[in-house]
Amino acid sequence: MKQILIGTCIPGDRALEWIPHMIDIGYESISINFHMSLGDVNLEELAPKVKEMLGDSSVKVGSLGFYCNPLQFKEHKATLEQVIDLAELFETDIVSTFAGAIEGKTVEEAMPVFGEVFRDLTKRAEDKNIKIAIENCPMGGNWERPTCNIAFNPKAWEMMFNEVDSHNIGLEWEPAHQMIQLIDPITQLRKWAPKIIHVHGKDATVDMDAVRRLGVFGAHEFAVQRMPGFGDTNWRDIFSILHTVGYESDVCVEGYHDPIYCGEWEMTAQIHALNYLKWCRGGDFVPNPWDK
Repeated sequence: MKQILIGTCIPGDRALEWIPHMIDIGYESISINFHMSLGDVNLEELAPKVKEMLGDSSVKVGSLGFYCNPLQFKEHKATLEQVIDLAELFETDIVSTFAGAIEGKTVEEAMPVFGEVFRDLTKRAEDKNIKIAIENCPMGGNWERPTCNIAFNPKAWEMMFNEVDSHNIGLEWEPAHQMIQLIDPITQLRKWAPKIIHVHGKDATVDMDAVRRLGVFGAHEFAVQRMPGFGDTNWRDIFSILHTVGYESDVCVEGYHDPIYCGEWEMTAQIHALNYLKWCRGGDFVPNPWDK
């Protein structure tokens, strides 16, 4: 059994600025992420700089993320292909992204296009020994009107993986995105853990009194996203379930969402999440003295 590392998400355009601080804090891996565009970042130039910065710290790049809409925009798909091709320069075998969506079409109506686009992307990933991890974030959409990601619900996952049957495509999962749909993340994880390639460390707190009083159609916020350690999820159960299925990647803290520990308190929350998740996994590995 390999130790599950605790990492943190870093915006791609801030990677060189933030990596030294995250190493000093004690994170064991990083995810370098981009949203909808690489901006002015050249991945081929960034990769050797990141490698030099990590040096002999033992910190690794857990994943390279490009969250986009490859179903709707050809330029997004082309950039995602580039990210898949260049991920090896960062010495990672995981590329994380969205499943995409089509404006004006339901999740079901978008599914044939998903199959066409991701069969092509997954074949490319297979040729490069890369795994594609699709995040489970609703991005403000729903079943009838998804925005840029149809992969927010297990009903969609069943359809997606029927369309694209490969060990090189799976989920980038986090409990918070399910909790805001009132889905029990632990029950879900027990079923879907074998299909999880990458895990985001973000939690949520659900106010069931608000649900009982005002429902779930937007009149009142009933679930807020939290740092691990401040939310409702039992992360000890998450680690146990992941170990049971042989998960060997990391749990990567996705900060910058907690409504209380934010702004000048962000690093306080990052350190708390890191220490909490290390405790939930059982601390650091200690070898048996009798095995020497």
